[in-house]
Amino acid sequence: MHIAILTFDGFNELDSLIAYGVLNRIKQPDWQVSIASPSLQVSSMNGLTLTSHIPLHAASQADAVIIGSGVQTRQVVANAELMAQLQLDPSRQLLAAQCSGTLILAKLGLLQAIPACTDLTSKPWVQEAGIHILNQPFFAKGNIATAGGCLASAYLAAWVISKLAGAAAAESALHYLAPVGEKDSYVAHAMQCITPYLAEE
Repeated sequence: MHIAILTFDGFNELDSLIAYGVLNRIKQPDWQVSIASPSLQVSSMNGLTLTSHIPLHAASQADAVIIGSGVQTRQVVANAELMAQLQLDPSRQLLAAQCSGTLILAKLGLLQAIPACTDLTSKPWVQEAGIHILNQPFFAKGNIATAGGCLASAYLAAWVISKLAGAAAAESALHYLAPVGEKDSYVAHAMQCITPYLAEE
């Protein structure tokens, strides 16, 4: 399984790197997690530079795609050349977006009548794109999930793991990162957020 995390200049470190860390708790021979970017190196909103693993267009062939947020997301959606590289398809891929990353899904026409989650700053932009915003950290319908708030990246990662490797694997990954003394309650709460949308299947 190949999971690509879309990461643009101005990216929010918590979105891309928490998801990257949680997803890499899965130790399976065919499990690969990649940072996908439009250039070889991208710099975060706080000046952290990452070297990408794969070019942006390669994410279109991944089994799952997570779209993180950043301070330049509105510039990304206004860039026709960048957006044309994203040939994403929920009929064959899991698609997950966080905060302003939800705007990218909206502009690609992939949310349509699906309500979504995002952060408070991005909310008006996503609403302008015609999307109904929910006041909750996570929502999923079929193969599309959205989350709001930086630390909700763990929910997105757990949803992807649950879909691709099972709920037990997601619980194990979350248990590893949860604070000591709060592990059971943290895992239970996180799974409570995503399990209803797994049960729908």
